[in-house]
Amino acid sequence: MLARIYFAVWLLACLPAWCQETTNTEADKQSEDQSQLQVPPPVSGQAYETSFEGVTESNYLRGGITFTGAYSSNVYFGTTPIGDMSYSVWPTISLDKTTYRTHFTLNYAPGFTVYQRTTSLNQADQNFSADLQYRLSPNLTATLTEGFQKMSNIFNQPNPLAATAVSGGIPLSNVAVVSPIADMITNSSTAQLNYQVGADSMIGGSGNYNTLTYPNPEQVTGLYNSRSAGASFFYSTRIHDRSYLGATYQYQNYLSFQTNLPSTESKIQTIFLFYTLYLNPNWSISIEGGPQHYSSTQGLLPTAAAWQPMTMVSMSWRNERDSFAGSYSRAVSGGGGLSGTFNSNNVAASYNRQVSKDWTAGASASYANYQSLTPMFLYATTNGHLLAGTVSLQRTFQSYMNFQFGYSWTQQSYTDIQSLKNNPNMNRVFVSLNFTFAKPLQ
Repeated sequence: MLARIYFAVWLLACLPAWCQETTNTEADKQSEDQSQLQVPPPVSGQAYETSFEGVTESNYLRGGITFTGAYSSNVYFGTTPIGDMSYSVWPTISLDKTTYRTHFTLNYAPGFTVYQRTTSLNQADQNFSADLQYRLSPNLTATLTEGFQKMSNIFNQPNPLAATAVSGGIPLSNVAVVSPIADMITNSSTAQLNYQVGADSMIGGSGNYNTLTYPNPEQVTGLYNSRSAGASFFYSTRIHDRSYLGATYQYQNYLSFQTNLPSTESKIQTIFLFYTLYLNPNWSISIEGGPQHYSSTQGLLPTAAAWQPMTMVSMSWRNERDSFAGSYSRAVSGGGGLSGTFNSNNVAASYNRQVSKDWTAGASASYANYQSLTPMFLYATTNGHLLAGTVSLQRTFQSYMNFQFGYSWTQQSYTDIQSLKNNPNMNRVFVSLNFTFAKPLQ
């Protein structure tokens, strides 16, 4: 974790050196920006933006502290559910720096949580993310992203609505099971290069590495650690001022493993076409589909392999008072805490509304259904589903202070996961007080 922070600080220190080049005139800069093609959501590797149009300003250092009190109906992984109060504090700091060639963002929020009754669950959490976009030349752009989380409750974070991220691309890493209160560490790294080969054509390639680890296996009996690595290549062409058409090849390797139990490896190859329509700069709709081939192995057992169709639809829409992002995908997946290879159906949505000058309402929800493609494997997870969501209301008192309250829930069914067999669901009510500051960067 410290190595990632040092690396991010080093990147920040290098930004002034990278940005010494200047253009001849401001008109040249604007002309060049207008000629740049957009990277369509199906291949951008980024989650949809959920802030309001024009709200997020760049070149700022932001920070603050969040105090949260919550009651959860289920904080125990045993045979009897136990409800308990928890109290959390989240110092936060973020940096958003933009120059002509670069855009760098960094967010860090360590969390400290104590429980009123089950004090053995007290712990410190970590939330870290960094994103660097660097234009190496007028036509070549590199993007590096890094994300790290250490948590015991997916909804226990400075903004619980952020637990549901909506993307326009096939989910490469996910958490298929929400444990009551169990330690979990996730890490994701991505690198991407995009090259504009003509006025209306672009090619690109990316690589990714993701891990999901449960440090205390006794808390999550029946769940599996996982890691995945993959790469993709795409071609995209602008067929109209507001629409893009393209093709992609994607390879992903998943490994599910647990101490003293057989591991499962899933290799998934996907070829798909995509189409993106921008109704305006802040409203896009994407459709993608194509064949997927999976090959799954476990020890000396026969290999399971077949072709499956992949389909996905997503959209994003923002204005000064509303933001919405939603997606549906049907794809082959692995990992996520489960053992085996699955045909999954995933739905995710996030909506925010500026009700008035001082009030903001938000809701996010996700649904996932998993059907096992490897039921013959030893200890393979059988079919299951997960429904989770959050609704909240926020009141702003001053530019530096706001109050938020809301409700989160999970409903899930996995009969062969022992740690969830008796108590699979959870309800959580929370209130938060948030203090923030913002300082412009020179």
